[in-house]
Amino acid sequence: MLNEIEEFRAYTDKPVYSKKDKKTDLSFLGRFSFNMFKDFNGFGRVFTILAQGYLYKNVGNPYDNIEYARRALCAWCSIPDKKSSAKKRTMTTAFGEYHDEFPELVDKKGNGWLIRHVHGIISYVNEHQKDISEPTKKSVKLLEDGFDDAWRDRVIQYQMDIYSPQTKGTWITRFDDAIAEALEIGELRDKTFSFSAEQQERIKAELPKGLPYDVAETVLKYCIANKPEDSEWTVLPIVNFDAYFGGVSFSSKQLKLMPKSLLMRNKPCLGVTRAKTVI
Repeated sequence: MLNEIEEFRAYTDKPVYSKKDKKTDLSFLGRFSFNMFKDFNGFGRVFTILAQGYLYKNVGNPYDNIEYARRALCAWCSIPDKKSSAKKRTMTTAFGEYHDEFPELVDKKGNGWLIRHVHGIISYVNEHQKDISEPTKKSVKLLEDGFDDAWRDRVIQYQMDIYSPQTKGTWITRFDDAIAEALEIGELRDKTFSFSAEQQERIKAELPKGLPYDVAETVLKYCIANKPEDSEWTVLPIVNFDAYFGGVSFSSKQLKLMPKSLLMRNKPCLGVTRAKTVI
């Protein structure tokens, strides 16, 4: 979560499907979770990381690369239109024409990085049934039955202009929002740093049972490294932390155990919260 360059690669390199011996291991999901695929929370951060990568890929003014970054997002999200509804839509979800420009993001048939990854997950689980837990099998069955259609609807939504009269609701995710945020925060960076020995001892002394040190350390470092200049509060992408840690323990248990003497936070909403370190 601190190394944005590494995170960008996790969203653009070819996925490797493997897992540890435990049936509950979800390494094959990469930097995603089943909750992300179900509720689509957390994709705002993914899009921002992608936008940063392509806005600042070439030397020069990133504002000159806005349309380039938008095409990259369309390519990454691309999914072939459903024949029965293609004629009814005024916008497309298929961007196979961007393959030559972004061969790593979309194939010639319009299958983008994300949909290929989801289908790769489904194939992997179906081929390794004996090594997969029952809850995981159920989650994958839900992906098989409904993800493609739900993703098509989302891809249409993501393309909506901020000022579009068809835009409904305040908490909608759009490519334009991700690009605007990427322009504001700048190029991808490795924000990794170390706490002093004194800080480490203080954190360890205040952690309750059930909250691993590495989890608390990562969250505190993230809040410090990403704190805006004009506020003491940092937006904490809870859903993305779940994906990073490989499960739902962070959102369901560990974050709630963070002592207020180390981290103050607001009530979560749509997979994010505001947090402030006290260290």
